[in-house]
Amino acid sequence: MDEARPTIYDVARRCGVAASTVSRTFSHPSRVNPATREKVRAAADEVGYVPRPLARAEAPGRTRTLTLVVTDIANPYYAPLIKAAQAQALTSDYTLALTDSDESPRVEVSNLRQLLATTSGAILATSRLSDDVIRQLAQHRPLAIVNREIEGIPSLVVDTAGGMRKAVRHLAALGHRRIAYLSGPRNSWINGARWQAVREESATLGLDATFLGPYTPNRQGGHEAADALMLQRATAAVAYNDLVAIGTLQRLQSAGVRVPDDFSLIGCDDIFGADLTVPALTTIAGPTERLGRSAVDALHAQIAHRTAGDSAVFDAHLVTRGSTAPAPAARAVMTTDGN
Repeated sequence: MDEARPTIYDVARRCGVAASTVSRTFSHPSRVNPATREKVRAAADEVGYVPRPLARAEAPGRTRTLTLVVTDIANPYYAPLIKAAQAQALTSDYTLALTDSDESPRVEVSNLRQLLATTSGAILATSRLSDDVIRQLAQHRPLAIVNREIEGIPSLVVDTAGGMRKAVRHLAALGHRRIAYLSGPRNSWINGARWQAVREESATLGLDATFLGPYTPNRQGGHEAADALMLQRATAAVAYNDLVAIGTLQRLQSAGVRVPDDFSLIGCDDIFGADLTVPALTTIAGPTERLGRSAVDALHAQIAHRTAGDSAVFDAHLVTRGSTAPAPAARAVMTTDGN
């Protein structure tokens, strides 16, 4: 299998430099001028090259470190996952190193290239990398992935797609006939799974589902989603995550839209603070801590026992709070009937 891996010579041919320059870029980057470094790293991304771990990292006495990569360290969703992963790592005498990819595939793979030299294994949480790049990385170090499924790599997923189906059924039961999905990043695997669930369940129930976005998965993205929503005829929306939902709620309220009287809104992840908005946010919840613990266990199985770690799918459930109510038309009928 090694012969099929891209080499420094492939990178050198792609960007027109010597193989020795490619080697220095990854082993001693300070000795290569910044423009050339950038050109070499871009070429490495294009051909899928990942540097081999340094020899010292293969020595028996290497640092017992596991790496956790998250897409946005400011997102409260990751706090319980990080805490649980760290606690589980400590039970096996490992230290957890944390790195933030800032929603950028290039930053993510660049960080991993540096860390794979010394880490014992890595957890990629909601990775923005392609399947092919992740498989390349898995040839160098044990990997586990969270909120992503790739055959042959331990995958830990909360079934938020199933949660989205529950959310759509909840809205249908409240009389909503036109709903919107507020999309997260285009290159997010879990975003695609969530939209597919919303689309399919809406079709089954005879609802009109509209895709809006993609939006950055934070409150600013939610503000932009709200602006788009106010041009639609939807009476409810399901957001990619709670941060988008909270940003949407804030912008709708500032525009005079009453939630849930005029519009119903559902988030996803049940982050800290989702129950502190006014109204409290209806959302989809799952066992985030179990994701962190299970990901570390999957790495440990590969490192200590040389066996493939386990994959798992955890159930999600709908937490009903104050941001959803009967659709305006349905409420009017109920009032007319005196119920």
